[in-house]
Amino acid sequence: MKRFLTLLLTTLVLTAALCVSASASDFDAVAEDLSAIGMFRGTGASFELDRAPTRAEAAIMLVRLYGAEEEATADYAAGKIQHPFKDVPSFAAPHVAWLYEKELTKGMSADTFGSTGACSAQNYATFLLRALGYKDGVDFEYSGALAYAGEKGFYNEMMFSGDFLRDDLAALTYQALAADTKEGGTYLLKSLVDSGAVSAEAAKPMTEKMELYRTISSISATQGDALDMGLKAKMDITMAYGGITETTATNMEGSIAMKKTDDDIQMAYEMAIKANGLDMDMGIWMKDGWMYLSMSNGTNTQKVKSYLGDMEAMLEELGGLEISEMTGVDVSGLAAIKSLTAEKSGSDTVYTMVVSGSLGGMMDTVMSLVGQETEGMNIGEISVAQTVSRSGELKEIRLLFSMSMKMALPDETGTMIPITADYDYDITMGINAMGKDVKISFPSFSGFVEIDPSQMEAIA
Repeated sequence: MKRFLTLLLTTLVLTAALCVSASASDFDAVAEDLSAIGMFRGTGASFELDRAPTRAEAAIMLVRLYGAEEEATADYAAGKIQHPFKDVPSFAAPHVAWLYEKELTKGMSADTFGSTGACSAQNYATFLLRALGYKDGVDFEYSGALAYAGEKGFYNEMMFSGDFLRDDLAALTYQALAADTKEGGTYLLKSLVDSGAVSAEAAKPMTEKMELYRTISSISATQGDALDMGLKAKMDITMAYGGITETTATNMEGSIAMKKTDDDIQMAYEMAIKANGLDMDMGIWMKDGWMYLSMSNGTNTQKVKSYLGDMEAMLEELGGLEISEMTGVDVSGLAAIKSLTAEKSGSDTVYTMVVSGSLGGMMDTVMSLVGQETEGMNIGEISVAQTVSRSGELKEIRLLFSMSMKMALPDETGTMIPITADYDYDITMGINAMGKDVKISFPSFSGFVEIDPSQMEAIA
């Protein structure tokens, strides 16, 4: 099923993440959670999250994901399993031997495992898919491991850009633990708990969080291939420069509707914007490979259009994820969730997610696309509240977040003036219709002047 709602939410959160400041590691809390169940261990005084994982470390993680570490240790000590590799350190020998005997690894050559070599995201995604029950060469090809992991719902390239670090390994492991196993009917961590490989008590905080997240993802996935929602947003901007502090309040109200047909993606986005006495109406429409933009301030109106061709590809680039068929529950953003709660509100249930403000890896990718640096930009935690009816239908989504930015701009004399800007956002989206109930109406497009796509982007 095409995940339009997931795409929209991801795009909104990524838009908020445009001002995240990159850090050495983003998923420290995830590493702590994995450590609590014996899945992830540090090296000395820390987890060393800001360095690349080795193939030996990845092998150890894979055996733990099979729930076989005790078995591997005992069998290796008893001489029941062995491996032919000359470069495996003693601490990883039982794990590599177990994987070799189970034909889950062949090493780099007949007598070399490549223990100290860096484990790439592709290497590790392959390991995780194996732990979930999939076989490379049968279910997927090694070259397509990352795409297949995305299809199975636990990988999103926007979260794992740049060098693959132990930090990323922890996050990807966490999400794979929440993913469906190939056999179905359960997710990986639950299967490890049920088999006794992981303590149910130690895993309780993780399983509770994973089950809530899987519930939310499942609700989003059943809403259909189209959506229509009303949108209200408030943005307060406070700027300080040269001893002056000014606050501007911007209010926006309108609607957005998206729909996938057999050969086209259609969208209608209409918004009324009010800021400091300025009123402006804006509309963006997509149809038959064309994008149309109208902007009016009551006095002047500008109408332009541009042929974009493949709308689906464009939306994928915008949202940073593929609009592809997922055959498993989507848990690809779970590692970024700091907390997750569910509370009753009358007959409804409100699921509230707090997204971590330190998503440096994601930030690097987003900012590189627009050629910007992240220095001086920071974002706070992002709160996403989703209201779901008793019958399991999504009714409303609300996002709250703040961000700040520091910069310097020249005055009339050329002197650089330091400026700080603080932004507070409050965005509410009420669901009007989903799936087959969505109807999109378009205005007359006569009078729209054609321009090239780069000009359209500059205007938007």
